[in-house]
Amino acid sequence: MLLGAVKRVLLALFGVGCVGVCLYALEGRAAPTSPARKSASTSASPSAPEPAPAPQPSAAEAELRYLLVGGGATPEFTEISLEQDLELAGKVLPGPGLVLFAGGEGSESVRVQASGPAEPTLLARLGELFDPRSGRSSRYQRARLSAQAASASNFETSFSLAASSGKQPLLVYIAAHGLQGSEARENYVELWGGEPITVSQLADMSAAAQRPLRFVIASCFSGGFAELAFEKADPQQGATKSPRCGLFAGTWDRQTSGCDPNPDRRAQEGYSLHLLHALRGEDRDGKPLPLRTLDLDGDGKISLLEAHTRARIASHSIDVPTTTSERYLREVVRTPAAHNAKLLPEEAAVIKGLGARLGLTSESAVNKRYQELSDRLDALQAELDAADDELEQARGRLGAQLLARWPVLNDAYHAEFARVLARDAQAIEQALGQSRPAQLYREARAQTDALAARAGELDPQEAEVLRLLRAYETLGLASALAARGGDDYAHYRSLLACERGPL
Repeated sequence: MLLGAVKRVLLALFGVGCVGVCLYALEGRAAPTSPARKSASTSASPSAPEPAPAPQPSAAEAELRYLLVGGGATPEFTEISLEQDLELAGKVLPGPGLVLFAGGEGSESVRVQASGPAEPTLLARLGELFDPRSGRSSRYQRARLSAQAASASNFETSFSLAASSGKQPLLVYIAAHGLQGSEARENYVELWGGEPITVSQLADMSAAAQRPLRFVIASCFSGGFAELAFEKADPQQGATKSPRCGLFAGTWDRQTSGCDPNPDRRAQEGYSLHLLHALRGEDRDGKPLPLRTLDLDGDGKISLLEAHTRARIASHSIDVPTTTSERYLREVVRTPAAHNAKLLPEEAAVIKGLGARLGLTSESAVNKRYQELSDRLDALQAELDAADDELEQARGRLGAQLLARWPVLNDAYHAEFARVLARDAQAIEQALGQSRPAQLYREARAQTDALAARAGELDPQEAEVLRLLRAYETLGLASALAARGGDDYAHYRSLLACERGPL
């Protein structure tokens, strides 16, 4: 069902826009080029304010407290929300820190949604038919952050340097696009230039660290990095000996929200938006919240795990956040026990807060609602699969008709393309607008879009209920582990302590 949800989200966003989800080619279904299985530019206005120069300290000058990494493989996948998230993180987290973002400061790296609807040109319509991609409805602007390029080599160098010395925990915050590998430890984030950093790579890099490490990763399939709870990110090798933990926007097999070219923060939704504002004692819009709403252990401070809990309760997105402690717990315990709510105030807060918001006040009610939503989404998925197959067939028939007369129309780089387009624009327009294949293509797309819009409404509901269901499960499993005790429980508590640590 979860794998089906991935496609549902992709199709839903194809129909209703690309607000807030880290996937590739939302508007056109183009698949990313990556080493693993399966989240016309213009310059910025000359009048746009430039940020004040902020030289970044080297590891030799100061003990770095954080490393911020963000952006996509190319400008097309570096939505402005990612830059905004890193900018907010830099204000929230105690420094000094180092920032790696997209192509680096001043590069034309950031994708921004074009303002206002525009009538698609003939060239744009041909592009949608033959080579769909997300960036055509966007403009590009300079990166404003004082940052180095977020390449894999820069990340490896900066991480190794920062982790090699120091006493305080190093926080590594990654806001990027994630993709799914054949197993959780092979999930990865794709950095600038298309270079991957896999879970297993990061585990190897972390093993040499001389200080505690805390990771916050906001990307699709980011829960794969919860395998860092284990030695070499491999559950078969047992608990890691390195002092490290992490919090993640979603489980290893699910898409997440948060990658949005719309610069209006009020229109965005995502894990980073909730978590970072919660660390400042605010809701997602920056309005102050009572401390008791966030400070679950009553120590007067807001920890990473408490902010993570706020994101689980308050978000209206497809995110199902997880942690290293939750992943470890599910590996070492299989049978839950009677709940001890005092054991995990974070899970108790989710059960109470999210349960009240959803009107689900018992575990049986949550299970029933989740099954209802799953059944509806599975049925809708079957309809979407059939509709999408028909759409692709209609796309192929229309493309074949055009290419039979104009064989270079699917290659804008062909030497004859510009001449053919200029000479026969009127005839091509007529074929795209009035031919029978064109009509069938429009009808198939309208059908897919309508079904996708329905899925787009249901998917966040399913995710919210799943968050609540997992809170019940986690509390039951933790209660069983506490009763059992031993080394497994001790390591679980150490992971929790790391995640609960103050900034």
